[in-house]
Amino acid sequence: MWLNARVLEQRRFRYLFDGGPGDAVVTAVLAYRNDDGGFGHALEPDGRGPDSQPLHTYTALSLLEEVGDTEYARSACDFLTTITNADGGVPNCLDTGHDGLRAPWWQPSGDSDLLVTGLLASVLHEMGVEHTWLDGATAFCRRRITDLTKTHPYEANACARFLDHVPDRPWAERAAERLGTLVREQGLVDLGDGQAHEGYAAGETHKPHHYAPTPDSLARKWFGDDEIDADLDALASGQRDDGGWTFPWPAWTPVTTFEWRPVVTIEALLTLRAYDRIS
Repeated sequence: MWLNARVLEQRRFRYLFDGGPGDAVVTAVLAYRNDDGGFGHALEPDGRGPDSQPLHTYTALSLLEEVGDTEYARSACDFLTTITNADGGVPNCLDTGHDGLRAPWWQPSGDSDLLVTGLLASVLHEMGVEHTWLDGATAFCRRRITDLTKTHPYEANACARFLDHVPDRPWAERAAERLGTLVREQGLVDLGDGQAHEGYAAGETHKPHHYAPTPDSLARKWFGDDEIDADLDALASGQRDDGGWTFPWPAWTPVTTFEWRPVVTIEALLTLRAYDRIS
């Protein structure tokens, strides 16, 4: 972490694992904030450039929620309102005119995207935010999840995060059970075979802990104890000699290797701690 990570991940690591101050994390996150209330500046490493993007804004809100800061959530919702479609959803990626500053899989589209809308709504519910944007986004996600018949791992994972935090718990539990059936039936979880879903890079799979990062995640019910144990064993063994973990998707520009590895290292440690694999 100290050799390779951005200041943001260093501050986050110290807060999570060494009693560091949360306000230092907030200060680091705000360096990525724009005047429109959204976030940019490659906060999510695969989207370079200064412009506010939905995924950057989700990442910022997640980091702020982690340290208990909700001050900037409403202005983020105000930004999201400016890019929201009539159905309540937001696009996955905005066309800012900077084609060379985003990963090949960041493809601008005006269509509403369940993946990013679900992630944003999830963290805002987790924060306890009340905003008209969230009302419309929640209704959009509920409709799309209810009608979902075919999905892919990243979208299914975003749906799982939404279901973990949407206030209507009886509906969320029913929807999660149905989603888990889709994930198993459509082969969207890697239980050891390492087979990537169509359109994904080799080895870029979703394991049980991605869907259920904590034992109280609704998706934990999708997997048996033996499946979770085997998955956590594999996660722990993925630590490299330098102390960090790595990621399976392509590094489309060199700097992303150094930016993503500390992020996935922190996530691996959080999962192992949540399941009592480390103190």
